Amino acid sequence: MRKLLLAVFFCLFVVGAAFAADDAIKIGFYNCLTGQNAFGGQLELEGVQLAMEEFPEVLGKKVELVIVDNKSDKVEAANAVTRLIERDKVLAIIGTYASGLAIAGGEVAEVGRIPVVATSATNPLVTQGKKYTFRACFIDPLQGAGAAAYAYKELGFKKAAILVDVASDYGVGLANFFKQAFANLGGEIVSEVRYQSGDQDFTAQITEIISKNPDIVFLPAYFAEGAIVLKQAKELGATFRFMGGDAMDNPEMATLGGDAIEGFLYTGFAYAPDMPDMNPIAKKFTENWYKKYPGKDPNANAALGYDSYILIIDAITRAGSAEPEKIRDALEATKDVLTVTGTTTFDEDHNPQKDLGILQIKDGKKQFIGTIVP
Repeated sequence: MRKLLLAVFFCLFVVGAAFAADDAIKIGFYNCLTGQNAFGGQLELEGVQLAMEEFPEVLGKKVELVIVDNKSDKVEAANAVTRLIERDKVLAIIGTYASGLAIAGGEVAEVGRIPVVATSATNPLVTQGKKYTFRACFIDPLQGAGAAAYAYKELGFKKAAILVDVASDYGVGLANFFKQAFANLGGEIVSEVRYQSGDQDFTAQITEIISKNPDIVFLPAYFAEGAIVLKQAKELGATFRFMGGDAMDNPEMATLGGDAIEGFLYTGFAYAPDMPDMNPIAKKFTENWYKKYPGKDPNANAALGYDSYILIIDAITRAGSAEPEKIRDALEATKDVLTVTGTTTFDEDHNPQKDLGILQIKDGKKQFIGTIVP
C-alpha cells in the first residue's frame, strides 16, 4: 500500500512539475554579466527586469526569465544560447551587448529555431541572412554615417583620424562606415591607427595621431578602453576633439576618464533621461526607473533591454501563442510599436529604422544635443 501511495505521489509530482513548466512562458536572457562588458550587460538586465515588473504576464500566463551569463566571451555566448534552448527550453531570447557575442549566439539560435531580439548589438552581421534574429537598436551603417555627417556638416571638421580595436566586430564595422561616409562627404582621413582589446597603453597610437593634426578622432570603442584613451590623450597634450559611438554611453566612463572626457561627442540611441519631448513610453520608463533605482541614471542600454522585452511580449500577444515559430512570425510583422528608443518597425533584415541621438559630455555630465533622422 505504501509503495502504491509513493508511486501515485511520484506521478502527481511529475505531472505537476510538467504543468508548472507549461504554465510559465520562459524567455531567456544571455548577456555580459561578468567580464569586460559587464557594466553594459548589467544595465540591460535591469531594463529587462523593470519591463518584466510592469508586464509580468502574457496570454494569462506568468513570464519566467531565465538568465545566463555569457562572460563577455564569444564561445560562452554560444554556450549560453545552447543552454537556454536545450536545457531551459526557452521560447524566445533577449541579448546581447556586443556585436561579436550576438553574432556567436545568433548562429546557435538559428539552428535551434528560437527567436532572438538583440539588445544593443549594432553590427549589420548580427541579423544579416538570419531568419530568427531581430534587434531593438539601429545598425552601424546609420550610426557611422550620422557621426560623419555631424562632424563634417555641423562641426565643420574636414580632417579625421580613426583609432580602432581590430579585435572588435563592433569597432571595425563602425570605423569603416564612418570612414566611407566621411570621405563621401569630402572629408580626409589623415590617419587610421589600431589597437587590440585589453590594451592599456595607447601612447604610441595617440602620438602618431597628434603628428597628423586631425580636427577630430573617431573612436568606436567600448567605454572602459575609450576612457583610458581620452585620459592618455589629454596627458599627451592632444587638442583635437574625440567622437565615439553608442558603446561609450556608460556612467562609468566619467569614473575612469575623469575630466579628460570633457567635450567628448558620441552617437547613441535617441534616449536620455533629460531629453526633451519624450514619448509616453520613455516617460513611463524614466519615472519607473528612478522609483526602482533612486540616484542612478538610466542610459540607452537599460532602455534597449526594456524595449527588447516589450517587443517580445507584443509579438506573443499579437500571435496569440508562445510557440517560437509564431513568435518569430509576429516579430517579423512588427510595425509602429512605440518603445523607449522610438517607434519600432522591422525592415526585411529585421532591423528597426530609428533616429540617431547625438550626445556630449559637458561639465562632467552627459548632455543630449538632439537627433538625426535616418
